[in-house]
Amino acid sequence: MGEKVVAGSFDLSDRQHYRSKLRQCLTGLARLLEEERFDRPKNLMGLEIELNLVGPEGLPRMMNAQVLERIASRDFQTELAMFNLEVNIAPHPLGGRVFDRLAEELRTSLAYADRKAHEVDAGIVMIGILPTLGRDDLVSSNLSAVDRYTLLNDQIVAARGEDFTLDIDGVERLVCTSRSIAPEAACTSVQLHLQVTPARFADVWNAAQAVAAAQVAIGANSPFLFGRELWRESRPPLFQQSTDTRPPELQAQGVRPRTWFGERWITSAYELFEENLRYFPALLPICDDEDPLRVLDEGGVPKLAELVLHNGTVYRWNRPVYGIADGVPHLRVENRVLPAGPTVADVLANTAFYYGVVRALADDARPVWTKLPFEAAAANFDAACRHGIEARLRWPRAGRHGGIVEVDAVDLVRDELLPLAEAGLDAWGVEPADRDYYLGVIEERCRLRVNGASWQAAAFHRALDQGLDRDAALATTTRRYSELMHVGEPVHTWPVGLPQPVLLG
Repeated sequence: MGEKVVAGSFDLSDRQHYRSKLRQCLTGLARLLEEERFDRPKNLMGLEIELNLVGPEGLPRMMNAQVLERIASRDFQTELAMFNLEVNIAPHPLGGRVFDRLAEELRTSLAYADRKAHEVDAGIVMIGILPTLGRDDLVSSNLSAVDRYTLLNDQIVAARGEDFTLDIDGVERLVCTSRSIAPEAACTSVQLHLQVTPARFADVWNAAQAVAAAQVAIGANSPFLFGRELWRESRPPLFQQSTDTRPPELQAQGVRPRTWFGERWITSAYELFEENLRYFPALLPICDDEDPLRVLDEGGVPKLAELVLHNGTVYRWNRPVYGIADGVPHLRVENRVLPAGPTVADVLANTAFYYGVVRALADDARPVWTKLPFEAAAANFDAACRHGIEARLRWPRAGRHGGIVEVDAVDLVRDELLPLAEAGLDAWGVEPADRDYYLGVIEERCRLRVNGASWQAAAFHRALDQGLDRDAALATTTRRYSELMHVGEPVHTWPVGLPQPVLLG
């Protein structure tokens, strides 16, 4: 949530006024759609990556303000906790050697940020969840000193009315409580943006939902939290539970969580914004002075500030985005399912796969969401988070007989989705050299059944086998991960274990 928010308190009239403004904004959005006021597509993609600050011993460093002061670049911003940063890459047209250009920009930016972090004895690590995070690291006193985070925490805590319960049952089980939303800060992700026309929005969003499980299966990179080995991609259950405004009674009634996969395929972007108003009370009822309908009546473009802010507090894994650029409104699909890391090459391989396969699925005359029940897509997402590259997913059977079959995620990706991604990247005009290198990284992950999560787990167990205790094994895994991340070769090539024997004192 990047809006500038000033901390304060809200009364009943604030919430009623905000609800009224939200309805005005939704009416304004409907008018913009009806009047076809939206920008034509420029085939623009955008990329954001959340990062961790880590000391030389592999432990988190709570010093993003000091590091940002040294970086002194608008490309880098604060994130929820003091050990988080975010880097934003300017939008690029999809085509040509776009992924190689992005790789060069990212490597340059991250190397610069890492050098600046080293000035205060810290370093930059791209990883879904930092393995060395402890419960004492994720407390409200370690939230970034920014009003919007304090206010968001206060409002979610007040809405819930009791401690948050984390209960994740994976390889091991973690059960604990938190008095704040700070555990959410453990989740560091990659966000991929694609600008689309209103007419294409539903097809692109549905395609992104359908392929989300495959993205997670091949890209999982978050197997540890608070010293426990959990799901291969533990961010989704952690994010949902650490922001859950529902006490158990409301959960039992079927009230929807603010972090969710969704419950149906859609036919327009309007449906998602309307769902936001129908299902989710305001967390930050901050009203803008703009009268959106008057702005429309006068021929202007409304900011729809309340709609945008409210949308930022509903955490869909594929989120609709309304924005304005150069005075013209546009719509984007923001894909939020991927963890950060492991390397720039891996991030861009995940990126190329996503943009390619979504384009191909959205262009299909008989799209996958007409054959795959939404419940199956949601179950696939859950299975991919739990099992990562070893997941089995349900998918429409090829051929005239149809039906749904269960297949290994790696086989689905290699046999069906990678050829679609190749065709999609060709449709975007991506150069074959770019296409083949980055999709080749995905193919090798599938062939070897290796991704960031499987490497972390293997390295951790190797360290345990060498006689280290759990904390030392996690720290050793984190340090080795950081070394290999900065070398930059894709994760499927990483050796498991330490470059030299561990000497026990």
